[in-house]
Amino acid sequence: MTTAAPVFRSGTVAIVGRPNVGKSTLLNRLVGQKLSITSRRPQTTRHRLLGLVSTEAGQIAFVDTPGYQTLKQQPLHKVMNKAAIETGRETDLVVMVCEAKGWSAADQQVVDLLPADQPLFLAINKVDQYRDAPKLQALIMQAQAKRQYAEVIPISAKSGHQVELLAQLCLARLPVQPALYPVDELTDRSERFLAAELLREKLFRQLGDELPYESTVVIDKFEEEGALRRIYATILVGRDAQKAIVIGAGGSRLKQIGQQARLDLEKLLGTKVYLELFVKVRSGWADTEQSLRAYGYE
Repeated sequence: MTTAAPVFRSGTVAIVGRPNVGKSTLLNRLVGQKLSITSRRPQTTRHRLLGLVSTEAGQIAFVDTPGYQTLKQQPLHKVMNKAAIETGRETDLVVMVCEAKGWSAADQQVVDLLPADQPLFLAINKVDQYRDAPKLQALIMQAQAKRQYAEVIPISAKSGHQVELLAQLCLARLPVQPALYPVDELTDRSERFLAAELLREKLFRQLGDELPYESTVVIDKFEEEGALRRIYATILVGRDAQKAIVIGAGGSRLKQIGQQARLDLEKLLGTKVYLELFVKVRSGWADTEQSLRAYGYE
């Protein structure tokens, strides 16, 4: 009697939702490593970012997306909204993330943009912060009033509560097929891209609302010398006054941003990192979709 070969499933799962619901924290928890940057500022994530989870049973390609912005409609926000919704429409499954404190009109707006026949999970995040069971039940009923979800899973991306269950349920919904990516990879993004993202995270965390949201980071050179990475990067701001804020008194802030980024980069890349930072004024770089594409925005 022959034994049937084990079933192997693989596919893509989009993580969507409004800003600051914990999508990037969830991706990092699922993958088991920090790939997607996080901060308290809304829409810290600007690009689609793939995080791979590979096991003997299958491979899930989770795609973190920018938070869907309903208030501002500047070119940068339009490009990011387009990336979020297109990703949701192109994947095998979508995980809609909301906060346990309540269902909002902005949450519903994201769901309404997804195709009606799209397989959809609802992941209710931050249940460790909001422990009101009747309120949670009311949220589920409100969400399900306009859309049926294949699964509803209360989770905490921060603590890991039921995140493994979410991954298992996702895998069970994916098609039976070989792995889409090499099983020893964590992402399809380059080290150069991840370096720029980590630097942007430190920029946002250090400066908060002092710095306009449109500020960004460009990697000028990324060189490999054995076990050393030499990274030269430029922080782009809109005005001279913002340049002074980033640099700080005697270069103190820029030094702190660089030190924090270097430590995270060495942890992520598993190598020593030499990092050199510059700050330049580039007014209007985010004002048109054409210029945004020149800086790597899809």
